[in-house]
Amino acid sequence: MSRRLRRLQPATQIFLGFLAFTAVVWLLRGLGILSFLPGAVIWILILLCFGTGIFSSLQKMR
Repeated sequence: MSRRLRRLQPATQIFLGFLAFTAVVWLLRGLGILSFLPGAVIWILILLCFGTGIFSSLQKMR
């Protein structure tokens, strides 16, 4: 029995991409590897995650 994987919508893929990128940057900044990045960059990435998440959920409601 093979299950077919459900393909994600492009808006959801973009949201998950921003979320993963934000998590990696936040982790690397916390470890001191990307310590030269200002905190505003993290906030911008978090706001992008919220924005794309809202957009993705609105697309699913259509």
